[in-house]
Amino acid sequence: MKNLTLICLPALALVAFQSSAQQYVYPANGQSPEQQQQDEYECHAWAVSESGFDPTQASNPGTVAQAPPTTATGSTPGAGASGAVRGAAAGVIIGDSSESAAKGAAAGAVLARSSSRRHNRRARAETEAVNEAVQQDYAAHQDGYNKARSVCLKGRGYTVE
Repeated sequence: MKNLTLICLPALALVAFQSSAQQYVYPANGQSPEQQQQDEYECHAWAVSESGFDPTQASNPGTVAQAPPTTATGSTPGAGASGAVRGAAAGVIIGDSSESAAKGAAAGAVLARSSSRRHNRRARAETEAVNEAVQQDYAAHQDGYNKARSVCLKGRGYTVE
């Protein structure tokens, strides 16, 4: 069993090291490289149990929500056309002429694009807020893990920065 541990230990220590690449660990008490690997692995396992976060199993979520697609003007594609159709229909009902339909179509297109831009701005703001909250949550978990790992290593006589 000890031989299996010695074979697996370097790979596991490498995974733990890569997941906390921002931390530098120095063997302040002259620990051997083998002892440092053992300590880093054990501190990784302890930090996972303490923080509830395993950076070897979690990936940075990046962007989790997407805003709706928009045109160069910020409106949803097709919003002006659908508004124009509704406006033309309203123009015909109100004015009963092709001139009224044209005016209604123009007004409907403008109103639909304006409404679409407002909706898309709100949707983008909500999307950005969701993505920021997810990133902050991930960072908080990563920070908790890093602090726990650092405490463990310092307790074993390492300098951690």
